[in-house]
Amino acid sequence: MTLDASNWRAVVTRYQQADVRRAVTQMLTTLVPLALTLYVMYLSLAWSYWITLALAIPAAGFMVRTFIIMHDCGHGSFLPSQRWNNLVGYVTGLLTFTPYAEWRHEHAIHHATAGDLDRRGHGDIETLTIDEYLALSRWGRFQYRFYRNPFVMLLLGPAYLMIGQRIPGRFKSSGSPKTSSVWSTNLGIAVVVTALAMMVGLQSVVLVYLPAGYLAASAGVYLFFVQHQFDHAYWERHATWDYATAAIAGCTYLKLPGVLQWFTGNIGLHHVHHLAPRVPNYNLQRAHDENPVFHRAPTVTLAQSVRLLRLALWDEQHKRLVRFADLRAMQKA
Repeated sequence: MTLDASNWRAVVTRYQQADVRRAVTQMLTTLVPLALTLYVMYLSLAWSYWITLALAIPAAGFMVRTFIIMHDCGHGSFLPSQRWNNLVGYVTGLLTFTPYAEWRHEHAIHHATAGDLDRRGHGDIETLTIDEYLALSRWGRFQYRFYRNPFVMLLLGPAYLMIGQRIPGRFKSSGSPKTSSVWSTNLGIAVVVTALAMMVGLQSVVLVYLPAGYLAASAGVYLFFVQHQFDHAYWERHATWDYATAAIAGCTYLKLPGVLQWFTGNIGLHHVHHLAPRVPNYNLQRAHDENPVFHRAPTVTLAQSVRLLRLALWDEQHKRLVRFADLRAMQKA
C-alpha cells in the first residue's frame, strides 16, 4: 500500500488550522480538574491513603491529557502562535516531568523515521530483527528479553523515564538541543516542588504527585507500544521505506471507549497523527471520519491491544512482529 503524496497532502491540509478557542477550552478542562484532583488527593491524606491512591487514577488521566497538550505544542499544532506553543509546552512539560525542547527534537526525528529499519533508535521501543537477536551473546539476549518483558516495560519503564529525563546529554542525535532544555526543566521542577513543600510538606507532595505521575507514565508507555507494535506492522529498509505508508500501515487506530479517548486526547488516532502531525488533537477524529484513506489503518480495541505486549521481534522474511515463543517454534520446525 503506497499513498499518492499529492492526494494525502491535499486531504490533511484543511484539518491543520489551530483553533485558539478550542485550545484554551482544552487547557481549562484539563489543567483546572488536574489541580483540583491533586488538591483533593492532598486533603485525603488526612483520611486514608487508599483514597489518595484511588484518586491518583483520574489524576493520571488528566496528566496524560496534559502530556498530549505538550505533545501538540511540540508539533506547533496546538495554538496558532509558535511562541505560545513553546510557552504552553514548557509549562505542561514541567507538570509531566518532560524537558519540552529536547523531547520535541527527538519526537520530530521519531516521526521522520518511524518504521525505517535502518534509522531506528529515536523515540522507539527498541525492536530487534530475528537475525539481530540471534547474533547476540547469551547475556545480550537476556538483556533484550528483560527489556521487552511487559511487566518491566510497564512497571520499571515509567521510573526509567522519570529519572532518565532528568539527565542531560542522553540523546546524541545531530542538532539535538543543548542540555539547557533539561536543566531549565529540572530547575522549574525544583522551584515548583520546593514551593509546594514549603506550603504542605515534601512528604505530602511526594505521596500525592508520585503515584499519579507514575500511573500516567505507565499509561503513556502502553499507548506508545500498542500504537506501533502489532502483528503486521510496517518496517522496511530505508531504500524502500515510504513516509505516508509508514503512517497509515505502521500505526494502529486504537479504538478506545469515549472516556478514555477524551483523557488520551484522541492519540488513539495515531495513524492520522503520524501522517499529519500538524493536525491538532481536537481535529483528529474529524479527519479520520471524513476521509476513507484513514480507514485503511489497522484497528485495535483496548481488549485486543493487551496481547500485543508479547510481540518482541521483527521477522523480516514474513514482515511481521513475533513473540519469543514464535521464534522457538520456528527453530524447532
